[in-house]
Amino acid sequence: MNKHTYIGSYLNSNGREQLIQVKAYDLAEAKRNLRQRGILALDLKIAENDVKLHASIPQIKFNFEKCPGVKDKALFANKLAALVGAGVPIVRSLDLITKQQRQALFKRALQKVSTEVNQGSSLADSLRLWPQVFDPLMVTMVEAGEAGGVLEEVLRRLAKLLENNAKLQNQIRGALSYPLTVLLIAVLVFLGMTILLIPTFAEIFKELGAELPAFTILMLNLSAILRSPLIILLGAMLIFIYWLIRKTYRGKEGRLKIDGLLLKLPVFGDLIEKTDTAQFCRTFSSLSRAGVPILMSLKIVADSVGNKVLANAVVASRLEVQEGGSLSQALGRQRLFPAMALSLIAIGEETGQMDVMLSKIADFYEDEIAVAIKTITTMLEPAMIVIVGGIVGSILLAMYLPMFNVFNKIG
Repeated sequence: MNKHTYIGSYLNSNGREQLIQVKAYDLAEAKRNLRQRGILALDLKIAENDVKLHASIPQIKFNFEKCPGVKDKALFANKLAALVGAGVPIVRSLDLITKQQRQALFKRALQKVSTEVNQGSSLADSLRLWPQVFDPLMVTMVEAGEAGGVLEEVLRRLAKLLENNAKLQNQIRGALSYPLTVLLIAVLVFLGMTILLIPTFAEIFKELGAELPAFTILMLNLSAILRSPLIILLGAMLIFIYWLIRKTYRGKEGRLKIDGLLLKLPVFGDLIEKTDTAQFCRTFSSLSRAGVPILMSLKIVADSVGNKVLANAVVASRLEVQEGGSLSQALGRQRLFPAMALSLIAIGEETGQMDVMLSKIADFYEDEIAVAIKTITTMLEPAMIVIVGGIVGSILLAMYLPMFNVFNKIG
């Protein structure tokens, strides 16, 4: 019995649909092979040139295995570069890294990659079999390194690129984590005091015969609402809205609209644009230095850009470059990338030093992002203090106002 070729699709780490191909004796084995690779198949059918009828499988909605992050991939590239540079054979290097790997999916992928390489496959072809672990950027750079006989150098560049991307992501997460944490604590404090504390004081004031001010009555009504079944309905509505936004964002049109709105946000829209520009230039520079053709580089870069609007702009520019156009002019016509970046890309095209210029642009915008994040953090800190102070102050005011009425009656 011969194996058949099954073609399917899955969502990559950026939420974009990608095609995947697998050989198996039947549909059940094809599904099992994909699950072992950590691939959540959206659709799977036999290839048109195969003899069997096509079949489909439903979407698998849950996967409990964690996919490796940018840091994990950077560490892998660094280790492999060090071992290859020391003269250790590829298979032995992969086996050594596999023993140190703790993530189940990553460990299984490395074991299979080692087996494939040992049987004569190239490292790039072996990595390509695990798209949820090794993205197209990694595979293409490794392929270029193998073809040019400079695998160690390319792996070091890849590790550096991934480390820079991880640093960029951590900067943004760090800037947002502080205000979000403070806001969450403030909301929990407000709910706790409103639900538990205000009703207790209200009973005390009632026994003393104090006249409740309008603001205290307002807070008591709010407390009653928070303690009523209405809060469950409100919570369900919020969960539904969150689910609806997530579902909309997963769709092509929905993600395009939401990403377009994000770019128009004050302060944050500019930050998103700079972040994606820096990532675009850094990735493109690394691919160019590795000797990857420009059209292939643009395709990979488009998949790595987080914002769908900017990714579509790169795809449109790629089509124009494919027809013989200039990259800087093609990107300029999209009117999404900063003017300074476009000017430096044009200079890179004229001088033949595109990778150097792209690297400089990435450095510049990464510095700009660091300054922007520091500015945002500086602005948010006093805003958070005002919000927390306003929440606590409102509760205290609602409790102390009736006390003044009690004191006036006693006086």
